[in-house]
Amino acid sequence: MKSEKLEVKYGLPEEARFCKICVISNQRPNSTNELKYSTTTRKESTFIDENGICDACKYAQIKAHEIDWEAREKMLLELCDRFRSSTGNYDCIVPGSGGKDSRYVSHVLKYKYGMNPITVTWPPTMYTDIGRKNFDTWLQYHDNITVRPNEQVHSLLTRLAFENLMHPFQPFIIGQRIVAPRLSAQLQIPLVFYGEPQAEYGNNISDAMNMRSTMPAHFYSDEHDFDKIFLGGVSVSELIKEYSVDPRDLNQYMPLTKKELSDFPVEYHYFGFYKRWDPQEVYYYATEETDFEANPERTEGTYSKYAGLDDRIDGFHYYTTFIKFGIGRATYDAAQEVRNGKISREEAVALVRRYDGEFPEKYFQDVCDYMGLSQERFLECVDAARSPHLWHFTDGNWRLRHTVYQD
Repeated sequence: MKSEKLEVKYGLPEEARFCKICVISNQRPNSTNELKYSTTTRKESTFIDENGICDACKYAQIKAHEIDWEAREKMLLELCDRFRSSTGNYDCIVPGSGGKDSRYVSHVLKYKYGMNPITVTWPPTMYTDIGRKNFDTWLQYHDNITVRPNEQVHSLLTRLAFENLMHPFQPFIIGQRIVAPRLSAQLQIPLVFYGEPQAEYGNNISDAMNMRSTMPAHFYSDEHDFDKIFLGGVSVSELIKEYSVDPRDLNQYMPLTKKELSDFPVEYHYFGFYKRWDPQEVYYYATEETDFEANPERTEGTYSKYAGLDDRIDGFHYYTTFIKFGIGRATYDAAQEVRNGKISREEAVALVRRYDGEFPEKYFQDVCDYMGLSQERFLECVDAARSPHLWHFTDGNWRLRHTVYQD
């Protein structure tokens, strides 16, 4: 008897496969897909080869055995020398919210390599207490420009992104990625430093091997066509007409135009291209050198205390990736710790089994209130977003068809 073909949502691979080195699956989409100004994601996911190895693990091997990190540091020094200000002006931009990664990059650039960075912040949707405290202590070391969006508009876009895309973090991520390039042109500062290359998590390895990065194509456009640009799964035209949004309040979310990019060329560099990136070592540095504080309690959905601390909605971002792709925060954390040699795959599997998909109860009501949704409506949207090829309802509960600990 022929088995029923199960519906596959989000353009994901029909067959779920897990990396044999770490614990990531091929259901993880290329992260840039989730940020597109559209209503769908492209059919590009984490690639696992015929030997069962994912691209992120391949890149980890390249980092460990093929890259000359002393030579990379010399390249960093040459880059800094090329842009370093001799007049005390800002010579580079470091975007961030004061978490461990942005603290590490900005502090090393300023106090080891003699640069004068201006830090730029697109603030969390809803600060946690520890997140706000860490942001304030970050400002003891650096000047900062914070660009906070219109709160009503951001709340609306967050709700629409959740209901339409099951991606409540999309408006935040778009603003976070755009704010530094836009300000670099306005402030005439032609150098922007991001943290780790996205190949650390499974995106294109070739991108991580280029010293200079370019602005991703989906973050700029020839012109602002309001019918073709979507935020939260809704066209800008519809946001203006149906939701009465003032177009001026959408400026900080709009893609850069090619004219903006050509009028003032900006160089984008990943600090992790020059310095070997290890999240745990970054955490130790941020703690010892910049007064960074970890969460006093374990982050819901995972086992760590030092990642994703600053935003109350952060846990729901990872919970929705668990719903859409079967991949929660514990999987992401455990996978990178295997790649960096901190834990074994067996330990990672056990951690995923224990914590992945844990519901982020602590800020549930806060997040619902922010989006203007009832808890019942929230859970209704969650269940509607489950892809049948990943989930089935049995014995009164939703269960994943495939997990790294079962497969």
